[in-house]
Amino acid sequence: MAGDNQLPDIQEALHDYFGFESLRTGQDAVVEAVMNGRDALAIMPTGGGKSLCYQLPALCREGVTVVVSPLIALMKDQVDALQARNIPAAAINSSLGEDEYRQVMGDFRRGALKIVYVAPERFSQAGFMNALQCMPVGLLAVDEAHCLSQWGHDFRPDYLRLGRVRRELNYPQTIALTATATEAVRSDILDTLELRDPAVIVSGFARDNLDFRISHCTTHAEKYERIRAVMKQWKTGIVYCATRKSVIRVFEELSRQFPNVVAYHAGMTDAEREFSQNAFISGRADVVVATNAFGMGIDRADVRFVIHFDIPGSVEAYYQEAGRAGRDGKTAVCELLFNHVDLKTQEFFYQGSNPTIQTIRALYSLLCAECNRETRELMMTIDTMAEKLGAGTSTMAVATSLTVLIHAGAIARFDVPGKNLRGTRVFDPNRPFKDLGIDQKALSEKARRDHEKIEAIRRYAYSQGCRQQWILDYFGEAGNRPCGHCDMCCPATPKDAQELEEEEKTQLMKALSGVARASRRRADGTWEAIYGRGKIMDMLRGARNANMHRFLTELSTYGILSAFTDARMRALFSAMQDAGLLQTTGGEMPLVTLSAKGEDVMLGKVPAVLSRRNWTMPPKPVKRFTPARATSIRRMMEEAGMPTVDKELLDRLKELRRDIAAERDLPAYRIMHTETLEALATIKPTTVEAAMNIKGVGPFIAARYIRHFIELIRDYVGV
Repeated sequence: MAGDNQLPDIQEALHDYFGFESLRTGQDAVVEAVMNGRDALAIMPTGGGKSLCYQLPALCREGVTVVVSPLIALMKDQVDALQARNIPAAAINSSLGEDEYRQVMGDFRRGALKIVYVAPERFSQAGFMNALQCMPVGLLAVDEAHCLSQWGHDFRPDYLRLGRVRRELNYPQTIALTATATEAVRSDILDTLELRDPAVIVSGFARDNLDFRISHCTTHAEKYERIRAVMKQWKTGIVYCATRKSVIRVFEELSRQFPNVVAYHAGMTDAEREFSQNAFISGRADVVVATNAFGMGIDRADVRFVIHFDIPGSVEAYYQEAGRAGRDGKTAVCELLFNHVDLKTQEFFYQGSNPTIQTIRALYSLLCAECNRETRELMMTIDTMAEKLGAGTSTMAVATSLTVLIHAGAIARFDVPGKNLRGTRVFDPNRPFKDLGIDQKALSEKARRDHEKIEAIRRYAYSQGCRQQWILDYFGEAGNRPCGHCDMCCPATPKDAQELEEEEKTQLMKALSGVARASRRRADGTWEAIYGRGKIMDMLRGARNANMHRFLTELSTYGILSAFTDARMRALFSAMQDAGLLQTTGGEMPLVTLSAKGEDVMLGKVPAVLSRRNWTMPPKPVKRFTPARATSIRRMMEEAGMPTVDKELLDRLKELRRDIAAERDLPAYRIMHTETLEALATIKPTTVEAAMNIKGVGPFIAARYIRHFIELIRDYVGV
């Protein structure tokens, strides 16, 4: 430090400690407000340098700056960076042992620290608050301030104490900082913290160096193909998945071809997560496949892409995670791989984080009934609680209900010494549920807000305008123009796209005409979608099933592409989607109609240019299975020495079958029988023709599904 009795000025500290000659636009206004003694709310994009806005003033003012931070890893990174600059800093969180805690608190009391990071739950401890009231707190900085708003995408109840903390500390000067905050979130932050005449500085949400894209994918295989293409072009990045299972699946898929890939999710051990994080930050790994547990505070500037394998739960979460790309200011790609089915995962999370009042009541009754009457404690896992509640109660709903009961003062959770188990203490088992004072109106409001977040990200996924402009409008930043470089402003032409031959063009025109016939023309001349993609494809193929609407069977385009198989038709529609000829609406059942470009192509105003893969080739003749061929198969297996089933391949084939079944809402056996999968895992055919020799791969299976399994086998055997 620059002398104990002489504090440096801003310019001196900026140069000497951080190596900068000037502050960025936005940073300067925040630092000025803090140095003038004002409370402040700073909203700055990811990579905008929020931490400097409180770290720099901390060096130039009397007293210590206390920073509220939600993650231990984030605190560690910040403290390490400050100490490397010879700035006295420390963190107070659950990772400290007793001796370490006493040492940090001693340094705190003596004024030997300038910046102290504190986990939000620490403020609930009376001993810590009593000690803090005796400290010379010059500035309270609330990092990731959106965590205190139920409108925020990462609400944390521990943050709600901070308003009370400010009152008990006699309202120290406070700065709140976040990268993503709508008007509702900003209002919550200001109200909860009771900021007085605050300077509200919004630096703008735009990230001009980020190219936003949405790729509509109907299968996981399409998603993998898209990820590989992005990885080959951009090299370094993050692939976000919604669940741990998804992380494992994507990691295994990618790591076979790309060795410098690591995984990260909350189910891994501390050592495993630390290894993956350090490998990525240090550059030993090029790509990390992770849940949203990864990324907050990750300081790697050259992330060239962020891909979302699954749709996230909110626009705020998406923009914060996508914003981890291109922090060096260079061009980076942010791509969402969207399948409407993926929204079911977010709906599941929604149900788990918003249990009904009946579920909370039932859990409380269970805990009161099962606890030891003397100790008022019980050792029951969350899994067991969910099982006892029955009726499909998820462990996530139980965990959320426990949190509600904790904050109602009804129970407490504690670690059981020597066991990997948490116990539950019921303070008064005889206390009626109605006397707990649970705010049911607040729970309903939270559920409404959470559902609105899912609806917002759904609308984004189906939006047709500039991606960046849509996001900025969502955050209330008015007057924005199209960015000029997202996939809607500057649609990319697929590398294999080309002008079609006459017969191919005729097939495309028939498909576009069918989409138009199955739509409704509005008064303003635009198209209104009425039917989903599946029904329109069935109509074009002339399908006869119970779900086919009579209106569709009476259209002139009914059966106009009857020679197309289901797989070939899906390939055609994917090509039309990629070429921007279709637009898809949101909702529980997404609907399809023509885009303006699609109408121009249909009317011959612009050339028909799109990918020819998969849909332009005539279907190959299907060989039927016969008993004679069954004999030849057995002879072939005998000559090969009766190979055994490859169990690892079989597991992957079964997982692929589950994915396809889930996407089509069918039982797994309707896709392919296990006996057939076992034969595939034994013979390992790498062509459709070879697979046709296997019992169970008939014309229907061959036409609809076998290509996906062949692709997996080819990847597995390295062909």
